[in-house]
Amino acid sequence: MKYKYILFDLDGTVSRSAEGIRASLEYAINELQVPKPNLDDYTLYIGPPLIDTFKNLVGLDDERAEIGSQLYRSYYNKRGKFLNRAYDGMEEVLRQLKNEGCLLAICTSKYEPFAQEILEMLGLSDYFDAVCGSNLDGSRKDKRDLVPYAVRSLGGSFPGDRAQTVLIGDTYFDTRGAVACGVDFVAAEYGYGAADAMKRDGAKVFAKTPQDILTALHGA
Repeated sequence: MKYKYILFDLDGTVSRSAEGIRASLEYAINELQVPKPNLDDYTLYIGPPLIDTFKNLVGLDDERAEIGSQLYRSYYNKRGKFLNRAYDGMEEVLRQLKNEGCLLAICTSKYEPFAQEILEMLGLSDYFDAVCGSNLDGSRKDKRDLVPYAVRSLGGSFPGDRAQTVLIGDTYFDTRGAVACGVDFVAAEYGYGAADAMKRDGAKVFAKTPQDILTALHGA
């Protein structure tokens, strides 16, 4: 195994989360009484930082986008997070990586306490040595900030340990973050993102199923 530090995105990579995210977003939009965009394309709002979704997809200014984010988090904390489900085979993948001595971290733009709670609900928290997400004020929302934070949270140094680090994610936001940080990337093709978009941004290794992650990591 080439990698010591293995970073997993959460939504669309470890967890099937679309239902809860969409419900929370719809609630916030309805509360704000603004026109609701078409939410059928999950790639538009699963992957980007939450505040960016309200600005770019819903079309709100900074102040209203912050209110929308607060409404979203309130609903998600009460209901949305309970709709998460782990992908089939994911626990076996995590168990194998831990057995090989790898250090695992969640690396997500989701609010960090929410990410921790979701892992506990999924029964997967024991496999992760660190859970790294965004702050309540929206900072540390980009993978360019999250990847170094995750490596350091695992006890590594950054950029010193880049060669031993890999990010696994399902959207071009993850791809761009990995490229910007100079770490390897495995595209979770089974998630919510588009494979073509990830490929355009530099993804070269793809996993069609969670089990394929192991093959991709050992083949590096």
